[in-house]
Amino acid sequence: MKILVAWIGNADLKGPTAPDPSDAGPIAQAVAARQFDRLVLLCNQDPKRVETFVAWLKTHTAAAIQLEPATLSSPTNIGEIHPAVVAVLERVRTDFGRDAELTFHLSPGTPAMAVVWILLGKTRFPAEFLESSREAGVKTANVPFDISAELLPTIFEQSDKQLAAQSAEVAAWSAQFGDIIYRSAEMSRLVMRAKKAAARSVPILIEGESGTGKELLAKAIVNASPRKDKPLKVVNCGAIPSELVESELFGHVKGAFTNASKDRAGYFEDASGGTLFLDEVGELPLSAQVKLLRVLQEGEVTRVGSSDARKVDVRVIAATNRNLWEEVRAGRFREDLFFRLAVLVLKVPPLRERRGERTVLIDELLKRVNAESKSDPGFIEKTLSPGARRLLLDHSWPGNVRELQNTLRRAAVWTDGDTVSESDVREALLPETSRERPDEAVLGPIGDGVDLEDIIGRVARHYLRAALTATGGNKRRAAALLKFRSHQRLSSWLEKYLESQGGRLPESVGD
Repeated sequence: MKILVAWIGNADLKGPTAPDPSDAGPIAQAVAARQFDRLVLLCNQDPKRVETFVAWLKTHTAAAIQLEPATLSSPTNIGEIHPAVVAVLERVRTDFGRDAELTFHLSPGTPAMAVVWILLGKTRFPAEFLESSREAGVKTANVPFDISAELLPTIFEQSDKQLAAQSAEVAAWSAQFGDIIYRSAEMSRLVMRAKKAAARSVPILIEGESGTGKELLAKAIVNASPRKDKPLKVVNCGAIPSELVESELFGHVKGAFTNASKDRAGYFEDASGGTLFLDEVGELPLSAQVKLLRVLQEGEVTRVGSSDARKVDVRVIAATNRNLWEEVRAGRFREDLFFRLAVLVLKVPPLRERRGERTVLIDELLKRVNAESKSDPGFIEKTLSPGARRLLLDHSWPGNVRELQNTLRRAAVWTDGDTVSESDVREALLPETSRERPDEAVLGPIGDGVDLEDIIGRVARHYLRAALTATGGNKRRAAALLKFRSHQRLSSWLEKYLESQGGRLPESVGD
């Protein structure tokens, strides 16, 4: 099926009343010169004028006409034009399949509309380009992929904002337990305990390294609790200047300090009836810890500069990437506050202890990256090559799930086609964490058990690849580096740990 897609331009709307057929407009010119099975026409003009034009156009073509009204604040607003066009093209692809032959008409509409056609036709929706004029008629436009540098930032503006927000990895307010990706027995127990804790109103302390998903877990608890429809306030304790911590948490009255121009409620009052999530609670200064303890004990706050206590009903969930008990022993955190916060304790394991579920994590996070990027200019859904997947599985991920997801985001941006290669992933890894560190795998905590065979395999694959790379693939020299008695023993290890796993050996491997 041949489909012409175009914006209806002002020159087209003049076609029905044009005295000269050569002034009928670009779309009418195109259907007179080429055969199409369907016309998909986007429009943002007066509906009556458009209706008149379409009725007139039907007398000039046997093609079916599909009208797609769009709302634009301006016909030059690329940030609005792009998603409008993508939505239409997605419907066309769904209705008529990927085999439909698309033709984009560049002449109708504004230059900004033409830029969007070029971008999408060269990337996400491959298409032929047409252009027409009274003098030259209708012809195929040979457009190089060279879009003005002044226009590209505008095209990517909205998606860049989304990418920056996603990279900050702030859990959605609507997070549910179903949003937590897991398969291991340890994570299953954690989620089960969190669901039990959600039904209670006592304080919860969530411990775990940065990037493990503590905030996601906290918000899932809130949304499964009896307070799910009540206020939820999230406070990053480490981001508040020390001199403002008490005012932010407990509020202040007018004149309490310089710039206190009016009374202001704090987070505790704002969250009354609901939940207060204190992220990185270990960063609180000791002076604020004293007042926090009093609030938890007495259920009331006193604003800075006031002596009047106000009753609050707040369920506190605290999180920290520190070992709070070590902080207590070092005198940096109050012991009585620790026990007040740690009524129920949930420990989120780091990613290096979740090796059995790395595959499902990688697949699900890549699926989310594809979903996030779907509206991006030129988006192509990404898959992983075997080498890329192997590198992701072997990495130590000191930044945990957050680092893994952001690495996938970077790799998706770097990849031009639909397959993320091993080199794309390697470039996406942060420099300070891109080195393989198998010793961390060996020396990690025993926890509730470890997959020793998997650990040995990871270490073996690391050093086998390193030795072959260092020797240019020479087996004898690689065997010597690895202290093997013969290169035949190296061959057996290669067969066991690389070739049997689908690993790729250097082309120059030899004796």
